[in-house]
Amino acid sequence: QVQLVESGGGLVQAGSSLRLSCATSGRTFTDYSMAWFRQAPGKEREFVAVINWNGGIRDYADSVKGRFTISRDNAKNTVNLQMNSLKPEDTAVYYCAARVGTISAYTFGYDYWGQGTQVTVSS
Repeated sequence: QVQLVESGGGLVQAGSSLRLSCATSGRTFTDYSMAWFRQAPGKEREFVAVINWNGGIRDYADSVKGRFTISRDNAKNTVNLQMNSLKPEDTAVYYCAARVGTISAYTFGYDYWGQGTQVTVSS
């Protein structure tokens, strides 16, 4: 069992940056691949970024490549999402997720989820 708590969301203007963090507790953090997903109103939850246990493998949705960076600090049991050049279409609730084993871009592959943090980007 692992608990996930996101923070760092907010209201920003287009072109700005935000850094989301996800603090974890419970089982050994390095057992998990960690990911960020997001869900906009009226839309399905979608993949944003994922990182494997040691940070050696990362993957991103095409819509955020070159703008977002996922990272993890295994000493602090946290995973972060640095979001630059934000666009109004990035507006969504962002969720942190954890799964044992290799990375996945599918929501059904994840066993644990945080409560989400709202990101709103104004034009």
